[in-house]
Amino acid sequence: MNIIANIPGGIKMLSCLKHLRPNRQHIEAARAAGDFEEERKWILKSTATWGDHVMDLFGSTVTVHGEENIPEHGPVVFVGNHQGYADIFSYFKAFQKFQFAFVAKKELREIPLYGKWIERIRSVFIERDDPRASLEAINRGIEYIKDGFSLVIFPEGTRSKGPDPGEFQKGALKLATKPGVPIVPVSLNGSYKMFEEPGHLTGAHIEMIVHEPIPTEGLSRKEEKALPEIVEKIIVDGVRQLQAAEREADHE
Repeated sequence: MNIIANIPGGIKMLSCLKHLRPNRQHIEAARAAGDFEEERKWILKSTATWGDHVMDLFGSTVTVHGEENIPEHGPVVFVGNHQGYADIFSYFKAFQKFQFAFVAKKELREIPLYGKWIERIRSVFIERDDPRASLEAINRGIEYIKDGFSLVIFPEGTRSKGPDPGEFQKGALKLATKPGVPIVPVSLNGSYKMFEEPGHLTGAHIEMIVHEPIPTEGLSRKEEKALPEIVEKIIVDGVRQLQAAEREADHE
């Protein structure tokens, strides 16, 4: 990574913090009072404003197909492929009906200034090399969901840093099946072009497909066992569909 080339993008990201600070006290006050509905309201206001500003600042756009499949309210678990860091920006730009946070690697907690904010919006941090700690984190996420908070999980466990999805981890969907909330599969293409491909933050066009929600309440053991493969196929097929449309558009 070229440090000098990333200075302008870093300055822009720091400037975006001003869209988070006004809501901090509201979020913390609602959490202290145990008012989850009020907390979700202020988290959503914060993330939606921030997501809009980040994408606009870098000249990036997000086209969402299947918006009618986005539920009117949570809690749900969004499950998608993970091409790059800009997936986070893209989700906040695209999904503004209700609050959600992320299941993220623990290293994101250490990001200066942004790490505490990622945690504040009810994200869950996974320690990949510590199965016991990872299980505790998932159980924490399940409790968040039971309290009405929605989460995004990327079953690949890490960024693919390119167009091709990696292998999905089958246990990731327990986050939805244990509390019995709907899974909303999401296919995304193009986010790696905003950072991973050029090596610095720049503008990109990102496409997303929101697939029909999959109910998980009352699944049999057989149905639950088959679910990861079904969800993975839906997401990967959607990614291939977006990539085929991109190639066709490039040739016109």
